[in-house]
Amino acid sequence: MLNNIEKKDLFYDYYAQWITVYKEGAIRKVTMDKYLLTLSWIKRLAPELKVCELTRITYQKLLNDYAMFHERQTTMDFHHQLKGSILDAVDEGLIERDPTRKAIIKGKKERNKKIKYLNQFELHKLLSDLELGQEINWDWFILLVAKTGMRFSEALAVTPKDFDFSRQSLSINKTWDYKGKGGFMPTKNQSSIRKIQIDWQLIVQFSSLVKNLSEDEPIFINGNVYNSTINDILARHCNKVKIPVISVHGLRHTHASLLLFAGVSIASVAQRLGHSSMTTTQKTYLHIIQELENKDVDLVMRSLSSLN
Repeated sequence: MLNNIEKKDLFYDYYAQWITVYKEGAIRKVTMDKYLLTLSWIKRLAPELKVCELTRITYQKLLNDYAMFHERQTTMDFHHQLKGSILDAVDEGLIERDPTRKAIIKGKKERNKKIKYLNQFELHKLLSDLELGQEINWDWFILLVAKTGMRFSEALAVTPKDFDFSRQSLSINKTWDYKGKGGFMPTKNQSSIRKIQIDWQLIVQFSSLVKNLSEDEPIFINGNVYNSTINDILARHCNKVKIPVISVHGLRHTHASLLLFAGVSIASVAQRLGHSSMTTTQKTYLHIIQELENKDVDLVMRSLSSLN
């Protein structure tokens, strides 16, 4: 289909066709939506730009115009989504040279986004207020996320078969399509497929809870489920025990934060959370890591001052 595109065609039309050929049906809907959003920005910023007019200067101008409205990381994502299609255009002979080479990524100053999480004392207060009976409910869901750091969609997809009670582990290999029609979906990325070690208390509790449930059916799903429903339940618990209100995703942050403060390595935390790289973990928990580094400096100084 790309052979139908000529050098003098609009870049917008080329990119639209490239998405259809290479991305449609091959990526998750949430990722496809990002490509379509990039397409809409091309039409907005460079509606008359032709494929043959893509040079380093015109491409840099497109990035600069986009960067006026977005932070640097968002501009970097925009660049990466464009680059694949442009390199294909170079291979097809539609563009003579790679215009993305040595591109400079700019962007608005990043806002100071401080993640919401609970400290250990606050988490204990929250967990002590959960109503954990003999049957599965959303309080058990909250406990599981707090102790594993799973993403919301990952926790929804957990089945009895995912537990390995003898090895005290939980396999994460799918998600639940709670935003769509339901059903299992792939994980966010390949790195998200992992095994999480869980404590013996959770093992004992869930081995009893799931013993009479269908092995391949999600243990928490019974009809439609909404993120807001669980967040409301979580908020009620937080308000009741007078701790900061956080979301289910905040429980994931809480889990990671407590591990970092306990001295667990960034590499191990990244693997447990299913991050694609340690860089993601470092960026997400930068202020916590900086706080730990400050403590390390104090420890180094005290150690050195004791030397005579």
